[in-house]
Amino acid sequence: MAHLRFKALDQLATRPKINVELPSAKISDFFGESVFTIEEMRATLAPAVFKKVSQAIRNGEKIDEVTADAVASAAKSWAITKGATHFTHWFQPLTGGTAEKHDSFFDGTSGIEKFKGSELVQQEPDASSFPSGGIRSTFEARGYTAWDPSSPMFLYGKTLCIPTIFVSYTGETLDTKASLLKAIKVVDKAATKVAQLFDREITKVTASLGIEQEYFLVDEALYMARPDLVMAGRSVFGHAPARGQQLEDHYFGSIPARAYDFMKEFEVEAWKLGIPLRTRHNEVAPSQFEVAPMFEEVNVANDHNQLLMDVMGRVAEKHNLRVLFHEKPFAGVNGSGKHNNWSLITDTGVNLFAPSSSARDNLMFLTFFVTTVKAVHEHADLLRASIATAANDFRLGANEAPPAIMSTFLGSQMSAVLDELESKGNVKIEKGDNMYMKLGIDHIPEIILDNTDRNRTSPFAFTGNKFEFRAVGSSDNCATAMTALNVIVADQLEKLHEEVSQDIEKGTEKRLAIVNVLRRYIKESKTIRFEGDGYSDEWVKEAAKRGLSNHKNMPAAVKAYLTKKSIELFERHGIYNHKEVEARQEIKLESYIKRVQIESRVMGDLAINHIIPTAIAYQSKLIDNANGLKGLGIDNKAVVKTIQEISGHIETIKTNVHNMIEERKRINKMTDAHEKATAYCEDVKEKYFEIIREAVDDLELLVNDEDWPLVKYRELLFLR
Repeated sequence: MAHLRFKALDQLATRPKINVELPSAKISDFFGESVFTIEEMRATLAPAVFKKVSQAIRNGEKIDEVTADAVASAAKSWAITKGATHFTHWFQPLTGGTAEKHDSFFDGTSGIEKFKGSELVQQEPDASSFPSGGIRSTFEARGYTAWDPSSPMFLYGKTLCIPTIFVSYTGETLDTKASLLKAIKVVDKAATKVAQLFDREITKVTASLGIEQEYFLVDEALYMARPDLVMAGRSVFGHAPARGQQLEDHYFGSIPARAYDFMKEFEVEAWKLGIPLRTRHNEVAPSQFEVAPMFEEVNVANDHNQLLMDVMGRVAEKHNLRVLFHEKPFAGVNGSGKHNNWSLITDTGVNLFAPSSSARDNLMFLTFFVTTVKAVHEHADLLRASIATAANDFRLGANEAPPAIMSTFLGSQMSAVLDELESKGNVKIEKGDNMYMKLGIDHIPEIILDNTDRNRTSPFAFTGNKFEFRAVGSSDNCATAMTALNVIVADQLEKLHEEVSQDIEKGTEKRLAIVNVLRRYIKESKTIRFEGDGYSDEWVKEAAKRGLSNHKNMPAAVKAYLTKKSIELFERHGIYNHKEVEARQEIKLESYIKRVQIESRVMGDLAINHIIPTAIAYQSKLIDNANGLKGLGIDNKAVVKTIQEISGHIETIKTNVHNMIEERKRINKMTDAHEKATAYCEDVKEKYFEIIREAVDDLELLVNDEDWPLVKYRELLFLR
């Protein structure tokens, strides 16, 4: 193993530079060239057919067989001219990733390329091996994928990819997209009704999303020399290097040349696929980076994020790199999130979370703003459950991520606005000269301030014209969190509309009826608002006083899915039935169990088969040294002390690995998924992971560097 480490380090020194050039000086020349866009449809379809398709995309209407045949023919011709040989239904099963089954356009019977509307609209992949949470028996294989016209088809390699939903033979959803599409429709309907209280011209409201994707980059050879990174996606051992992120010199620093070349190439591939990437920069931890696109409709934004992660992984391999999306791949430095910046946009071009100079528009803004805060207050536990994963447990509450306590940060100005509205029922949102900050530097122009500062410790923060759900993990499929967020906001908007309508029917003036409901919402949701340091012990105590939940681990958090409140919410809006909610909780628990199992096995394997033999071998060298010193009459106490320390660490590792294995055997006999997941959390992960790690990391400092078998943190994080 030691030889593998040094072989990897030798490879690092000989990596060739990979030059990346843009296909054109202007990104607009090739942006979306691998996408069967609405413009491509307009150019290739008959006007009547195009009208039907565009209406289906806009309104969610079904596409008839004749229209589907026309679209399939046009898509096939477009794809083949670009070199495509196959097509696939690209879907998102409940694994958290994506899936595809490729079929050739070539028809052996006719000897020509064919693609029918029926093949575009529906396929039948084997459903038996995908997680179903008990919805399907393993011997029942049939499942269906169905075309989602609202997300454009795209060419990936030589394959035409068709975004689809995935359902069981009996109709239950087996993916993340179907529920997201339902939630988007529900929030559109509810938000439009409320918006029409202010502007009858508004006929549609679109949920918008911008995703900030954080990730780590490591050399491929170093990655392959760390079995824990390969098997678990994170390093289970590794002593902190002398220098980590404490100098704060990596954040927004000059991008390392090798990472820069990688970024340039994956950006080109993403742009071709219509992914509107805009921002790239170094993140806080060494070898950590971020990429962010422009805002898009939620469904498309999520599809693009799933595709982007795949593109990044493939391009990284070309550059002899590996991308780590795990939320906490390295202890002692920042982990990675996937901040979801969410807003609601009307078809008249108004951002419903942006204050305005118009009194009417400001009341509309406050209505949506306050209702969203109220929704988070009512369903905080469900939001926490939506981002609960085994990997995110390592990140939430650490010093770079929001705590596990769900709260909202509104900023001093908006907090003052709500307090004023609650107490007096009248408020003025000021914008203008008073919102400028003078820098005192003549050649630097004045900078417009946001109407609030930002709080990096808040899991759900208002950031000027949007809400930022910061607690989502970097490896997550955002559809789960976005489904929860959109449906809880839709539910609260519907309640607001009903309450306001009832007051109006009783003779209350509309504006006053709205303000009365908002004042009550502000008062009822105060406990969820927090402006301070979410990392502090004081907040934990304060949150408990307020009655806010603090579910620190995934098994505890996902209980929220099966509360009466959550089930009724999902069923009321047609997102999930009771069976589908149970299935999703079951799948989350099964995933948690498997991931902790894998990490436990990796720890045991590395500790027993690599670390302990290395420590014993080095100990033998020290024993020979100690005996030699004694024979020469030289004091050997220091060497003997080191030998004793190594013996103590070896014993700690052996004892705890043995006990951990025995615990796994006991837990594996359990049949209840929640009981089993909780036991894996409390009796394996929390009881043994840290004590084994501490002993191994202490040995890393004691054993000679040339004998140590694992690539060290200083090598993984700092060697380019």
